[in-house]
Amino acid sequence: MNALKRRYFLGLLLNAIYLPLLTACNPSPNNPREKRMILSFFLDDTNPQDADAAAFLEFINYCNTYGIKGESSFIPAASGNSIIRAHDQNDAKFIEYVKLAWSKGIDTHMELMTHNTLFNFETGFRIDNDVHEGPWLYEPLVTLNEYQKYFSNIIEEADKVGVKYTGLTWPGCGYDVCIKRFAELKAEGNLKINQAAYEALLNLAKNDKFRGRVVSIFHEANENNFGIFRKAVDGKYGVYDLMPNALDYFGIWENSIEMVNPDYYITEDGKSGIIIKHLQNNEPYCMWHMHWQGLNPGNGVGWQAFKKVTGRIRQHLSDKVIWMRPSDIVRAYHDANGWGFAANV
Repeated sequence: MNALKRRYFLGLLLNAIYLPLLTACNPSPNNPREKRMILSFFLDDTNPQDADAAAFLEFINYCNTYGIKGESSFIPAASGNSIIRAHDQNDAKFIEYVKLAWSKGIDTHMELMTHNTLFNFETGFRIDNDVHEGPWLYEPLVTLNEYQKYFSNIIEEADKVGVKYTGLTWPGCGYDVCIKRFAELKAEGNLKINQAAYEALLNLAKNDKFRGRVVSIFHEANENNFGIFRKAVDGKYGVYDLMPNALDYFGIWENSIEMVNPDYYITEDGKSGIIIKHLQNNEPYCMWHMHWQGLNPGNGVGWQAFKKVTGRIRQHLSDKVIWMRPSDIVRAYHDANGWGFAANV
């Protein structure tokens, strides 16, 4: 996991090509409002290898204590083999704590099965030298049935231990082979997730394979060009790309102290920061993404900063914001056909 590269190298490409092509719902209501802005987050790479399982329990207990809500990934084969099929005591504890996460206010996304190359569900191991799950989601020739089968296998694997997914996080990849393939996809005009993948997720939601009937997606983050994007809808079921409008300054995947900055989110006096910016701009939400390597309470350099940020939020914004899980945001948005629900949260 420590060697994983992230989604940032695609940022400029997606800003220039992908984002302008999206049909986004306006993130700001038409009229001024007197209501609370929604807060949430996505937490990538959560696993029992980068930190002891007890660190995840500490994280979800902290969130539960202060009413903090968001999402965390569960990647069954992040180490190459499925910890559901073969695990040590630490893995077993981690699985139990992941099962607890929902009751503590935290969603669970699949960041696919390995956050690396595709997984062989017959052997129980990652397929070495195969295509990476990140660019695989972009491949234009992969069929709906192929995506649906792979996603279904991941869901069934997690079901064996009682873990229920609420959505999907795109597993970014900065390996040379991925960079090369993304460049080829860009040249072909296919630098976006295959629509068949969204349709596959919708089918699984309609078959009650997810915890809820509306599925949340985390693909990219952008401070300025953001919103909720409808990807696939059928009646009461839906798949929505919920885009974070704040970045990771809790140590990122490198667990780097240089990438820790609580003031980026909210300053000590509560007068500035990205949260304040979105609040002043009357945006309906502010959400960020984080990485377990930097955030975790065991050895993450960003844990104290996370507690500092959430403490400042409680101190300065308790009457101006409300925490919501991504799954609750997309479900409410879908049912209201827009941000109208936010007036009542």
